[in-house]
Amino acid sequence: MIDFLSPVSKNVLAYREQLPEGTLGKQMQIHATKSDLPELEGVTFAILGIQENRYDVGYSGGEVCFNPYRKSFYSLYPGNWAHKIIDLGDIQKGETPEDSRFALKEIVSGLLLKKIIPLILGGGQDMVYGQYRAYDNLGQMVNIVNIDSRFDLGDSDFPISNKSYLGRIVVAEPYNLFNYTVLGYQSFFNPPEEIALMEKLFFDAYRLGEICADITIAEPAMRDADIVILDVSAIKGSDLSYTNNHSPNGFDGREICKLSRYAGISNRVTSFGIYEIGSLSAQECGSMLVAQILWYFIEGVNFRINDEDFDNDDNFTTYIVPAEDFELTFKKSNKSDRWWIEMPIILNVNNKLKSQTLLPCTYDEYL
Repeated sequence: MIDFLSPVSKNVLAYREQLPEGTLGKQMQIHATKSDLPELEGVTFAILGIQENRYDVGYSGGEVCFNPYRKSFYSLYPGNWAHKIIDLGDIQKGETPEDSRFALKEIVSGLLLKKIIPLILGGGQDMVYGQYRAYDNLGQMVNIVNIDSRFDLGDSDFPISNKSYLGRIVVAEPYNLFNYTVLGYQSFFNPPEEIALMEKLFFDAYRLGEICADITIAEPAMRDADIVILDVSAIKGSDLSYTNNHSPNGFDGREICKLSRYAGISNRVTSFGIYEIGSLSAQECGSMLVAQILWYFIEGVNFRINDEDFDNDDNFTTYIVPAEDFELTFKKSNKSDRWWIEMPIILNVNNKLKSQTLLPCTYDEYL
């Protein structure tokens, strides 16, 4: 792991020394020298930068710098957390973008095996492919939730880019993707054929207006996710104060932090990435918002509730709703008040072979 990582910059380390006691920067262990990684024992979160952006559409040689985000995050005070956070530094650009992606895969995979949640600061969003491939060794199907104004589907026959990477995830072996959900897409940024393809693949997509009208509908999607990623272009430009984001529409600061907290509360989410961020040296508002997004994710993890012991009926209240030709079964957690709907998988066979899956839902869906 250490071979792929460069230490946090001296500029950030000097800034950290000036921070008040009690801030996150003073409490975290940091990769400050090349040969000395922080101890991973007992760690819950590991901050990790990936400086790769060469597959960005319109790439013109710009570099990625995470110093402003680190400074903003270090300056915050923690909540009432019992979790240990470390900063592993950055993965610098490899010989090729594929090398960078491989390094990200190896490091994230190693962290996942140690039950550590990677908090990824990313350049180009095509690096999500490396984050996804890190789950290959876990032997499980993976659900991805993408907070984005675009689907990023693209054509798997064409080279991967930061706006076209999901097609590669869908077709590349091993096939680990179970479901893909986009929160906050804006129709005018997506070709009609991609909107149709999302429906054909039975992927889930929620328009920006739907989420803003009732942000709670995003919580069940987060509850079923393993990977949550955020493209900062999903945030309205005025809230982010980000020179590369020209869209007047998107999530505002409070909405994006609430979505981040939903991701943290999910018992299933094991990695979280914020992509499409470069240097914000003159944009302190944007770097502080990214820092607060990370803060709310950690806050959410701190308030996770183990409410998915479906074998214990005492933990749930079951509601059976008669319909015309069948019955719908809902379960509400007595611990968290969260709702699930029971979906039969195998029908018309011996009862011993019948099985059900519980899908997260909202109280409004029960109503």
